Amino acid sequence: MTSRQDQWSRVRRQLWRPPRPHGEQPRERVVGPLELFYDLVVVVLVAQAAHHLSGELDWHGLGLFAAVFALVWIAWLNGSLHHELHGHEDARGRSMFLLQILVLVPLGAFIPGAGDERGAAFAVDAGVLFGVLALLWLLASRSDTPEFRRPSMLYVTGTAACAVVLAASAALPADARVLTWGALAVVYLIGFVAVIGRAIPEQVVALSVTDALTERFGLFIIIIVLGENVTGVVDGLAHEPTNAVTLAVGLVAVVVGFGAWWTYFDFAGHRLPRSTRACALQWMMVHLPITAAVAAMGAAMVGLVEHAHDSRTPAATAWVLCGGAAVVLCATMVLAASTRAWSENLGLYRPLARTCVAMAVLCVGVGALRPAPLVLGLALVLLFGIPWGVAVANRVANYEEEPAT
Repeated sequence: MTSRQDQWSRVRRQLWRPPRPHGEQPRERVVGPLELFYDLVVVVLVAQAAHHLSGELDWHGLGLFAAVFALVWIAWLNGSLHHELHGHEDARGRSMFLLQILVLVPLGAFIPGAGDERGAAFAVDAGVLFGVLALLWLLASRSDTPEFRRPSMLYVTGTAACAVVLAASAALPADARVLTWGALAVVYLIGFVAVIGRAIPEQVVALSVTDALTERFGLFIIIIVLGENVTGVVDGLAHEPTNAVTLAVGLVAVVVGFGAWWTYFDFAGHRLPRSTRACALQWMMVHLPITAAVAAMGAAMVGLVEHAHDSRTPAATAWVLCGGAAVVLCATMVLAASTRAWSENLGLYRPLARTCVAMAVLCVGVGALRPAPLVLGLALVLLFGIPWGVAVANRVANYEEEPAT
């Protein structure tokens, strides 16, 4: 009997291990299928938000999109960091991800009506989601050493307070509710940076970004960049008569999205931040505007294709598409500035950063001019291509031929 009890105890410990304590994060691991499944569910929510934005491409729609996207991204960041720092690939880890997914799925269904009739349901569900996240961090904090106890409780308290405010916002009028979500997202991110940036030991924060985490962020960008871009173009083409002009605009729009992907991965993606707390935080936070801008660009692709025959691109479509391109160019350079590659190759990144800022200004200028959709798309392709050309020219100028053996 004792032997069987011992065997069952060992099996139970393997299937339901306690959260990994701070400082025991594995430095070398690969992203598993469980994390990819979780990311796919979150991307579905992003797609819902982008699809709604494509049908309401105005200031109200942008505000709603920004608030909803920020809350979804913060939840994804929380879930990803929790698994990275404390999770195991066991039954407990799978159950924790499943619990989040079960809350995320109805949240995605509420997103299209989050600005009006389903806003209260979205608020309550989002409150439940952040409550689950607070519980996960609380369970992980039970094994904290004294140096982590205070920051852990601050983080758990802040996440729980966010859950309460979200649920309470269900009682507010629609516009006030959306403003509350946006303000709450900003306050939460400020609190996140304050707790991580001041209360947790610097070396721990600096080492929190591993190769696996950079891969997670990169895969998230890929799915959004290519997925939302292609989805936006396909949606636009599906609702318009197929002819040479609409097809040309659609294909050029795909190239614009490809340019955003190329910019991110050529200059910043899959690169570890420098080993400082400030760089690790900068690396994480800058991904928010990049992913939001790319998702918004995908939504604007629908309008670009639908108005392919217009002499001028609609103002909202032009501004969202060109503004998103400008954000991608500038934010990618801010992201790159936090990486080790930046400090190791200043001869490339300094002129590249100046070029990207200049191209971002020109993107805004193109948005203000609002040329025909095909011309606007080609202009953005060119503006995304110039920084890459600068990088290639720099590499050619500094190329050293390997000595013959």
